[in-house]
Amino acid sequence: MPRVEDDIYVDVDPETAFEYMDVPEHQAEISPSLSTVETVETLPTGGKRATYTYRMGGVPLDGEVKAVAYDPPERIVFEMTGGIDGTIEWTFSPEGDGVRVGYAAEYDLPIPVLDRLAAPFIRKYNERELATTLRNLKTRLEV
Repeated sequence: MPRVEDDIYVDVDPETAFEYMDVPEHQAEISPSLSTVETVETLPTGGKRATYTYRMGGVPLDGEVKAVAYDPPERIVFEMTGGIDGTIEWTFSPEGDGVRVGYAAEYDLPIPVLDRLAAPFIRKYNERELATTLRNLKTRLEV
């Protein structure tokens, strides 16, 4: 199961960063390959369940995310099912006057053979995608 992770310092308080990322539609605003996200429901824990369409190499992959761990304002863990199966973890750690926002994802690709053959390409693609997503988050929040 491939894993990508990175973090970025954002000059806002942890609550502001958490509240922004707690709205699933904001994921599509900052993630270049995430074309649509729609909240389906708010769960009893306060976390969200949402549908998404992610484009990998021009191929649309539809699925659903569900918050399986929800600890405001420190962490949200989403379980992904559908076109891509795996987990996404967002963490929000106070640092100085701001917050260190972390992102870690583990995922299975939809086609096992493709997984082996394209793994290096997909890993690099996802690392670039993640770096862009975190920069976009920083830009959006530090207005």
